[in-house]
Amino acid sequence: MIFMRDRTVRLSNLRDARHGTIFFIRGAGHQLKAAAYSTLGLNDCPLDKWRSLDAKRLAKEFRVAAVYLSGPRFCTFDQATAYMVGETLFFEGLEARLVGEGYIPPTMDLTSRQAGRYYSAFTFRRDFVFLFEAGRPVHELLTPDEKAYVMQSYSHSVDDSLTSESLLTLGNRLKLPEGWHYRVRVPDQDLIARPGVGQAEVLEDELENTYIQLVSA
Repeated sequence: MIFMRDRTVRLSNLRDARHGTIFFIRGAGHQLKAAAYSTLGLNDCPLDKWRSLDAKRLAKEFRVAAVYLSGPRFCTFDQATAYMVGETLFFEGLEARLVGEGYIPPTMDLTSRQAGRYYSAFTFRRDFVFLFEAGRPVHELLTPDEKAYVMQSYSHSVDDSLTSESLLTLGNRLKLPEGWHYRVRVPDQDLIARPGVGQAEVLEDELENTYIQLVSA
């Protein structure tokens, strides 16, 4: 995978923007690597095209071990700047570009909905900044060791009735690990989420909403 650092992409008015992410999974056993291709900023991930995608057919076409389709998803941030993006591909007519890659922990199966997949963080290589505007809600997971993960997108993969409004009471539905808490707050200043040294730590809840760890600037 080749990323191009001279291709800065800036996007705004993203809250609730629909998109999809297509993961190429390569390798085997303890050496699984995933490359993420996102439709964000290229199209609004039309449902007919998204639902027509076939993971097994795509894996064969692109000669990878497996393909995982994550979406449709909806942004919970307002602006994004990507300083490192890669190639743009067409997936049966749906355009998406490379936005990140990382190794998958051997205990995690992205294609399974078993409990062990959720609330387990893994690291992705990507160089971006997400901005959550002041005065608008942010949704966070807080861990016993004082880590904070902010939701970057909610998903319709499991529950297609989720909306930004229903996220206000999402904590009542989640089966959080012991000592974890779900919090909704409205910051009085813009909240900036950026990776640590080009590496973003991400995780999902059991509804496949995605969160990234907040790190100090």
